Order: sequence, then structure tokens, then C-alpha cells
Amino acid sequence: MGVRRFGRVNWLGLWTLVLREVNRFLSVWTQTLLAPLVTAGLFLTIFTLAIGPSRGPVMGMPFVHFLAPGILTMTVIQNAFANTSSSIMISKVQGNIVDTLMPPLAPFELVIGYLAGGAARGLVVAVAIWLGMAVSVGLPLAHPLFALAFVLLGTLFIGGLGVLAGIVSQKFDHMAAITNFIITPLSFLSGTFYSVETLPHWFRVLTHLNPVFYLIDGVRYGIIGRSDSSPWLGLAVMSAVTAAVVLLNWLFFRRGTKLKS
Repeated sequence: MGVRRFGRVNWLGLWTLVLREVNRFLSVWTQTLLAPLVTAGLFLTIFTLAIGPSRGPVMGMPFVHFLAPGILTMTVIQNAFANTSSSIMISKVQGNIVDTLMPPLAPFELVIGYLAGGAARGLVVAVAIWLGMAVSVGLPLAHPLFALAFVLLGTLFIGGLGVLAGIVSQKFDHMAAITNFIITPLSFLSGTFYSVETLPHWFRVLTHLNPVFYLIDGVRYGIIGRSDSSPWLGLAVMSAVTAAVVLLNWLFFRRGTKLKS
């Protein structure tokens, strides 16, 4: 394939797609930004009131400080998944996915555009939740660069899964099944509310096979400076699985799987 008349990258088309994806969640910010903040606050309040008074320090930190990064990460990845999956799914159901596929956008540009929207929503949610928790419970930020790296990798990884879910799902029931039976268990059974060191050996082994464990553990290290595993190992695992998911996204768009038929 030769060089396209507007260059190797269609910057105008890519930027337009990114703006569309960002404006999608900004236009309903009470649902996409405010609601996750309220939900995270409710989780933190309920667990603190129910368990906090009777629970001692975890990893040498107050229980509420241990719990907060897990809740933050869980909320961020759920929103990144929702942004990309809903964008593709709604376009397919309404029959206007062709408006995205027909413009001169290469498969890698489509991947970047969708993932940028999911990452933007995830990062905004992450910052909002951390600021709220920093004010309410004095949540620290021990290693900002690690926290940013893991949150960004998490939004790209889960956002990429959202792209795949949106492509393979034919109706909203399929999307709900993926969310309920894959995404939610991955986020809940990954050390969100507990340290994996307290688990039975077999469950601990299974947890270490879950990439979301390294994501939550890495964000926890970035925020409170404590983790169950090496943050460098977490970065390596998350980089590898994110690259694999992004490659799958590119292959699906390149082949037009369940999009052009």
C-alpha cells in the first residue's frame, strides 16, 4: 500500500475520532464522571464503617489507605471498559458504525481513537477519585509516576478488552454477560479489598494469573508505597498483556470482523 495523500497518519481524522470519543462521555458527565466518584465514595464508606474499626493495619498502613487504591483502580477500569464497549456496541445497534469505518482511517488509527477515549475517561475518573480520597481520608501519593503508569496501562488494557467486547457482541445481553462474568470477577478477585498474602496457597496462585491483580497492586504501590509483588514485575506483565490486547484490536479492525458483515 502506498503512502496516503494526507501522509502515513491521518492526523485530522484521528483527532476527530478522539474528540468524538471524549465528547461522548463529557456530554453526560453526571453519569460518566460524577456517578463513579459517588460509587467509589460509597464503597469506601461502607467498608470503612463495617470493617475498619475492627481491622488493624494492612501492610503497615491504615485499612482505609490500603483499601482506597483498590477501589480507585476498580472504578477506573470499569469506566474505561464501559466507554469503549458502549461506543462500538451502540454504533452497531444503531447501524451507524459505517460512519466510523468508511472514512480513510487505518486500523491502527481506529484503535488509537477508541483507546484514547477510554483512557481519557479513566484518567479523569482516577484523578477525581484520588483528589476526593486525599481530602477525605488523607490518601497519600508515594510514587506518582508508578501510579500514573499503572492507571494508564490499566485503561488501555481494559479499554482494549472493551473494544473486543463491543466488536464480538451482537446485542446488549452479550455485553452484559461479558461484563458480569469476565470483567467484574477479574476486578473483584484481584486483591481489590484484601492482601493476597492472606489467601490459601491455591487461591494465591490463581490470583497471580490474573493480570488485573498486577494492575491493582501496582496502583497501590504508586499511591501508598506498599504492594504484594514487585512493581517492576507488574509493569512487565501489564505492558505485555496490554500490547497483546491492542494487537488483537488492530487485527479485528483490519479484518472487519463482525463489523463489515
